[in-house]
Amino acid sequence: MGKTAISIIIPCRNEEKFIQGAITSVLEFLDPDKIICEIFLIDGMSSDNTRNIINELATTDDRIKLVENPHKHQAAALNIGIWQATGDYIMRLDAHAVYPSDYLILCQNTAQKSKADNVGGIVIPKISQNRYCASLVHALTTHKFGVGDSGFRTSLKPGPTDTVPYGFFTKDIFERIGLFDERLVRAQDYEFNSRINAAGGTVWINPEIQVGYFNQPTLWRFLKKMFVQDAPYNAYMWYLAHYTFAFRHAVTGIFTLGIIIGGTLSPVFWWVRWPFIALAGLYGLLAVISGVQQAWRYKQVLHVFLLPISFFLFHFIHGCGLLVGIMRLLLGRAPVQQHSEPWPGAGRHQAFHAEGI
Repeated sequence: MGKTAISIIIPCRNEEKFIQGAITSVLEFLDPDKIICEIFLIDGMSSDNTRNIINELATTDDRIKLVENPHKHQAAALNIGIWQATGDYIMRLDAHAVYPSDYLILCQNTAQKSKADNVGGIVIPKISQNRYCASLVHALTTHKFGVGDSGFRTSLKPGPTDTVPYGFFTKDIFERIGLFDERLVRAQDYEFNSRINAAGGTVWINPEIQVGYFNQPTLWRFLKKMFVQDAPYNAYMWYLAHYTFAFRHAVTGIFTLGIIIGGTLSPVFWWVRWPFIALAGLYGLLAVISGVQQAWRYKQVLHVFLLPISFFLFHFIHGCGLLVGIMRLLLGRAPVQQHSEPWPGAGRHQAFHAEGI
């Protein structure tokens, strides 16, 4: 029996600020048995200096291979990499992150011990700029009141889970349940991990495996990303794959509906007014307490005043994006409704139909 081989896939597009740090951290993985056989950088037609940086680094290590992704988005990039990968395991990484030197060893050991189809760890948000607005986004995404009970952000115990960031996959899982759904510009990782679980497989989280991810540098860019990309694609994901539904993804939509309906009806109906005021007061109290906790944690007095407002904006705008996504689906105008195949050649409307899904 030959030694295990690992293929690394990193989708990227216009990542000139982060790509060198990401690749350098990968090249510094502890790999005593030389099991990394190839490092695919799947570039979505970058218009900045990303490709030049990759080509320069490729001259120092022949395992680095630049591959074009004419479709530009991540799901297509992942599938391009999977088709070309020759390893027994596929490590899917992100260009917007950095990885500790023990990342590979921890992934490999966890996969061997757990016998899981995919293993991963937790995200450690990092501040992308030395400015207060970046630290505000960091504080917003590192408290349970902000991001909820998201296992890959808050989990402290190893074991089976619904999803993990990026992933260390057995190669044969893609032969058994298919590839990433290319209709999902966002949320394709969550859908695939949910598909693994629904097919009777296992996704395993090990909190010792940690990824340093760079958040958006401003609150405005963070909120715009939530409204335009992340939130609508939660709704689109549910439409394509019923097994992906999770209440924590829907709660912001319920929150936003409550604000809109309660704010409209409370001036007219007293039986709406008082429950609405009570719930709004409870939310405000929890937001203030969470803001104080983060201000103490990060030694930022401004968090006491700005985080409660930021929590509200995050939850309300994410909920608006979710509702917009649902409305587009109802009107038949969602982008995922324009394509019938989850990936070229699949020939199916749903990503997967067998083994109980």
